[in-house]
Amino acid sequence: MEMNANYTSFVALGDSFTEGMSDLLPDGSYRGWADLLAGRLAARSPGFRYANLAVRGKLIGQILDEQVDVAAAMQADVVTLVGGLNDTLRPKYDMGRVHGLLEEAVEKLAPSCGRLVLMRSPGRTGPVMERFRPRMEELFGFIDGLAARHGALVVDLYGSEVLGDQRLWDVDRLHLTAEGHRRVAEAVWQKLGLEAEDDWQSLLPPALRTGWASRRAGDLRFARQYLGPWIGRRLTGRSSGDGRPAKRPELLPYEPPLS
Repeated sequence: MEMNANYTSFVALGDSFTEGMSDLLPDGSYRGWADLLAGRLAARSPGFRYANLAVRGKLIGQILDEQVDVAAAMQADVVTLVGGLNDTLRPKYDMGRVHGLLEEAVEKLAPSCGRLVLMRSPGRTGPVMERFRPRMEELFGFIDGLAARHGALVVDLYGSEVLGDQRLWDVDRLHLTAEGHRRVAEAVWQKLGLEAEDDWQSLLPPALRTGWASRRAGDLRFARQYLGPWIGRRLTGRSSGDGRPAKRPELLPYEPPLS
């Protein structure tokens, strides 16, 4: 791709990762990598338009039903689709169904936009993720093949060592920090063929070791505040995004958030 590629519109689809959790702004809203990317693209294209249809907790079937047709009709220069990971974390995960829904989404989006971008989502270390890692890696392998068949780009965040660093993850251990989202935005920027601002894969300085007691106390707080409620939602079929609208449902000129 050309370094001088002119992207004038961008639509983001997905779940909490694309909504921007946990990159929190002073007004209580979330920013995230997609907003950061939109801001950078807008700075080089007057009249740049941006929509973000992502809603936390959405499964790939919901993304297909609620977001894909809307995005396809917008005919944007760039569309990002990140979905399926929430499905792998569900007790009754149906791999074949998820693959079929992803393929249907890509078949609709790829012909309707200038450039479709898929991702291998980042993953941190820990017992919860280790349990689901085989499912995740199988999903990412399918996404690679899907992209090859439909001419889409794949941003490999899963293969990045630094994005596995727990310091780039919020206290809920499910969502990236502001710095994590900044690095994702840079990764997508570079994948689009635009000039690198920095090395998004550069490692953080060595971490200071914490004591066993401190680590265990942190684990207990995490289990009580985040893991327990998360498991409860999985078992009951509820979602943190139930009833929540998309953050930017229309393809409109980009305006930076108040900060």
